[in-house]
Amino acid sequence: MDFKPSREFAVQQLNFFIEKNLAEYSRLRNFDFGPDKRSNVSCLSPYVTHGVINEIEIINKSLKKFSFIKNEKFIQEVLWRVYWKGWMELRSKVWVDFLKDLKDIKLNFKNNENYLNALEGKTNIECFNFWVEEIKNYNYLHNHARMWFASIWIFTLELPWQLGAEFFLKHLLDGDSASNTLGWRWVAGIQTKGKHYTAQEWNIKKFTNNRFDKINLKENSFPKNDERSYQMNPKEFEDSQITENKSLLVFDNCLSFENSDFKNSNFNKIYLVSNQNETREISLSENVLNFKKNLFDDQERRLKEKNLNIERININQIKNIKENIYALYPSIGENLDYINSNNLKNIEYLYRKLDKFCWKFCNKGFFNFKKFIPKIISEAI
Repeated sequence: MDFKPSREFAVQQLNFFIEKNLAEYSRLRNFDFGPDKRSNVSCLSPYVTHGVINEIEIINKSLKKFSFIKNEKFIQEVLWRVYWKGWMELRSKVWVDFLKDLKDIKLNFKNNENYLNALEGKTNIECFNFWVEEIKNYNYLHNHARMWFASIWIFTLELPWQLGAEFFLKHLLDGDSASNTLGWRWVAGIQTKGKHYTAQEWNIKKFTNNRFDKINLKENSFPKNDERSYQMNPKEFEDSQITENKSLLVFDNCLSFENSDFKNSNFNKIYLVSNQNETREISLSENVLNFKKNLFDDQERRLKEKNLNIERININQIKNIKENIYALYPSIGENLDYINSNNLKNIEYLYRKLDKFCWKFCNKGFFNFKKFIPKIISEAI
């Protein structure tokens, strides 16, 4: 795996996957053949997370190759992150509670030997140790392996899911607040209450082609319990009338502005806003920070080629901007937290058409959401 930090590379990866491997995706997608054999999945998630490529162009290209029926599973997987993001936008306190719980739990577990061994990949479970090293070295993990990993963390090692979610966010190139937090909650059995995911030895062996031994798991654990429930707050969107004398903030989830819904709008200046560890609740690994920096470099270069007025700033410099300003909506997470915690009222958000259309279908589970995918494709894509 080689995640080169550029849009050119991401588009090449997308085109290659669709031409060579999309036909076998449904049949092979659940197999984790190891970090050197990833042709059965697209490996596009680091670029989608950062908005380097978007779900619309992925789905459009896939539908030019195959029909919706043949592509349905792939399209569902592409839209999972849109769904998770929308689900959390409707219940933002889930993210707030996760960060609060994490702070308290970390104090209690800072010297816990079981936790420290898990972080270093020094458990008695061979596959888990391998995945720890894979995450640290490649900053990526196959989706099926993420489910196994989370299950082992929670039910076999008996560690709080919040600590595992932090580990993923720290190291994964495609880490984002919604899909990561809600995915861990789902495995634990508190996202869909009472329905958890427990890794099974036979399943791991089958879908890794028997690459591992020493898979001694607790396979009959009960789901975790969390009595908290979260009231849904509908998201209201106001269509902004963009004026030409305002500037725009672009965060690390929208790093292909020239392909966005607002590419034809005239902004006075475009600020590319990075968020370093000193302004984050969860510190990111050096590899992840470097990947983000290089994606910002790539975006800056492409925008300057279009003769746009670009300035790079750190997120704490937003406070120095006194005039009213637009921002491509950063979604619930560390960037939005910084804006809210500093009470920055001069920012007006611009939302993607896809999100505005999809989030109203995120009020229930994904099985309900996927019923609307044909409608999403016909009206929003």
